[in-house]
Amino acid sequence: MRHPPRSVLLAVVGSVALMAGATWPVVTAQGAAPLCTVEYSVTGQWDAGFQGAVRITNNSTALSSWTLTFDFASGQKVTQGWNATWSQSGTTVTAVNESYNGALGTGASVSAGFQASRSGTNAVPTAFRLNGTTCNVDGGSTPTPTATATPTPTPTGPPDGGGAPPALHVAGNRLVDAGGTAHRLLGVNRSGGEFMCVQGRGIWDGPVDDAAIGAIAGWKADTVRIPLNEECWLGLSTIKPEYGGANYVNAVKDLVARVEAHGMTPVVELHWTYGQYTGNSAGCTDVHATCQKPMPDQQYAPAFWSSVAGTFKNDPAVVFDLFNEPYPDRATATTTQAWQCWRDGGTCPGIGYEVAGMQDLVDAVRAAGARNVILAGGLAYSNDLSQWLTHRPTDPTGNLAAAYHVYNFNSCASESCWNSTLVPVAAQVPLVAGEIGENTCSHQFVDQVMKWFDDHGLSYLGWTWNTWDCSSGPSLISGYDGTPTAYGTGLRDHLRALNG
Repeated sequence: MRHPPRSVLLAVVGSVALMAGATWPVVTAQGAAPLCTVEYSVTGQWDAGFQGAVRITNNSTALSSWTLTFDFASGQKVTQGWNATWSQSGTTVTAVNESYNGALGTGASVSAGFQASRSGTNAVPTAFRLNGTTCNVDGGSTPTPTATATPTPTPTGPPDGGGAPPALHVAGNRLVDAGGTAHRLLGVNRSGGEFMCVQGRGIWDGPVDDAAIGAIAGWKADTVRIPLNEECWLGLSTIKPEYGGANYVNAVKDLVARVEAHGMTPVVELHWTYGQYTGNSAGCTDVHATCQKPMPDQQYAPAFWSSVAGTFKNDPAVVFDLFNEPYPDRATATTTQAWQCWRDGGTCPGIGYEVAGMQDLVDAVRAAGARNVILAGGLAYSNDLSQWLTHRPTDPTGNLAAAYHVYNFNSCASESCWNSTLVPVAAQVPLVAGEIGENTCSHQFVDQVMKWFDDHGLSYLGWTWNTWDCSSGPSLISGYDGTPTAYGTGLRDHLRALNG
């Protein structure tokens, strides 16, 4: 979506097997209630590694900060985590609260997750310590382990109280979790990270603390799409240091962690890019990443995706959306030229900078070692998928999906167009409507979109979770507590009916 005027994985091929058996060993003892309890789960597992989660409950006096420690017994090694700062020394694993989740009142719980490597067996830890107190036992006495299995978490919506989102990969024309269960991405966009930093006004437009992300989960969304700016991520000299480079990257990582802490899938997406374009439908004349360009640039976009992929490659819950809304068709003379530019990049007619094609970006992601699911939107601001299958990039992992955007004012905004152009694509690869919306301050059109996509088992994300004018944005909310606009009411009520 072009913005309104403002002052402003694990996806594995070959012999690697994914399994989703969540066994939560709860150590119990006779006597009074334990001072703290920890539930440990393996949420995904493959030959050389696994994804795990812990849920900590404080049954004692309120804590202003917390540190959880436990020991691995089979040579496991934590490689990355979220919703806590994770480290490991020898066999001892330590998870320290983040700034936003340190307070843990009496009876309160917090969840955190991690990725780890392994070889051979994957024995579960048998003892957990919260701020030095042994959990799951009466008063810190020596525990007697008695492992009890609980049902595998359902991946179709955010778990109650948070928990790790599913590790996704492509199977045929569906996104599936580690256990092979089909999963739809149903949620919202959270705009801000693409424009605030380049305008020198901050990183996010409005709050992104735990309460604000919890409000999104309160709509029963299971996915949040996060638009980004390549110059801010790379920390180019034109960006204020406080809003670029490591500060920007860390802010994105923190937001991804909060989204995951509420059980939702984060989609990180390249929205605004470098390169001067002054042709048909130009959003700006600036060479810098201050508006939507017709295609990503070869100078910085591959480096952006190499860095992003390296940052999140050990978290298969994160989905990569390569480029917001390509429109080389507005610059080139023919549709054939536009699709060739879209896939292959290079010197494209009508575009004055060297273009990075979708194949270039797929290659950058995979060369960084990331197997995460990738989305690629088509022409006409991602509204045209008519030749997507003919020109789709090659992905050695087989984890490529099509992205589509639709608003009431687009050309392909009717069931007849969807039936003719989307159905053939959706028959072969997963299809995600990364943006749906209308500029009428009502929801009749998005209601029609959601019904059609529901009937075809497809994914969709509403634009946008920002407090803008719904007639020019459009915006889903009037307040970051989740108060919907007249337009947003349709999506909120529909998601609650599906996932409530």
